[in-house]
Amino acid sequence: QVQLVESGGGLVQPGGSLRLSCATSRIIFGINVMGWYRQAPGKQRELVATISSGGRTNYADSVKGRFTISSANAKNTGYLQMNNLKPEDTAVYYCNLDVGVSHRGYWGQGTQVTVSS
Repeated sequence: QVQLVESGGGLVQPGGSLRLSCATSRIIFGINVMGWYRQAPGKQRELVATISSGGRTNYADSVKGRFTISSANAKNTGYLQMNNLKPEDTAVYYCNLDVGVSHRGYWGQGTQVTVSS
């Protein structure tokens, strides 16, 4: 059973930065896409950013220019650098992997990000 573990969340003031990390419990082959999603209280989970095995990235409009997704494929580790954070970025952030020809999905347990003065 593969587990994803997110880290790096916390409390930050508006305009601040955080770097989230996502690590797997074991090496996984055939990762198609690694993504970050978030869910704020009372709202549906939404896509934040994705990165494909080929390095192609995709961002939600609300985070473009502020967030950067990256990955270290050899280590099965992903990152989300978040700059110029806003209160509306407050949410639980989840890491997701899309793996193999069957596009099996794996989710982490989430890490809380709170942006507040």
